[in-house]
Amino acid sequence: MKKGYLAAAFAVCIILLSSCGSNPGQTETSNVPAAPSKPTGDVIYKRSCVSCHQSNGEGLPNVYPPLAKSDFITDKEKTIGQVIKGYTGEMVVNGKKYNSTMPAQQLNDDEVAAVLTYVYSNFGNGGTSVTAGEVTAARAKLQ
Repeated sequence: MKKGYLAAAFAVCIILLSSCGSNPGQTETSNVPAAPSKPTGDVIYKRSCVSCHQSNGEGLPNVYPPLAKSDFITDKEKTIGQVIKGYTGEMVVNGKKYNSTMPAQQLNDDEVAAVLTYVYSNFGNGGTSVTAGEVTAARAKLQ
């Protein structure tokens, strides 16, 4: 009788060990790393824009214009072009003159759309969104 119990216990142990960590319906994952996620508008802003336009979008008085409540960014296509090509020369933003250079940003269309959507959605700019398609179209006109 002891042999019967011992054989049954052994069989149960084998079954338990062989099913350890397995979950029916769950597929195994490979060791391939996931594709990196696209950076969000706020991440791009912090990386590319904050040094001049500041974290609050107010810019630096008499040096870099504000993006906060900016009347200069009302023309979306022109604003997209400025991010892509940069801007040099005098400009008037919210009634104040600025004369500095904004270098062209090395961003793809998705990144330009994300950062401008972030700018338009923050700093009191009304929440306009920018799509990658709009950026692609604006970029084509700049060629």
